[in-house]
Amino acid sequence: MKRILIGGFIMLSGLLVTLSIFIAGAIHATTISSWSGDSKLWFAIFGEKRYGDEFIDSLFLGFPFVIGVLLGFIILANEYYKTFKDKN
Repeated sequence: MKRILIGGFIMLSGLLVTLSIFIAGAIHATTISSWSGDSKLWFAIFGEKRYGDEFIDSLFLGFPFVIGVLLGFIILANEYYKTFKDKN
């Protein structure tokens, strides 16, 4: 029971990180005037490489975004695996 509560808390934390980055990216994407790639939202979240003194208007939150998604996925996959392992 403790592991399920801890796993649920970590999964909820990862979900909140991911959702807050989506919201921050969506708000920031409205102020971006130039970007590269297909989506202004993904550019606002992940950004691009800098070439010289070029100014890039991005949040560069790709690393916390990926960690938030992976936390939720790993915890969920681990709990499903343990559930099916215990039944067999």
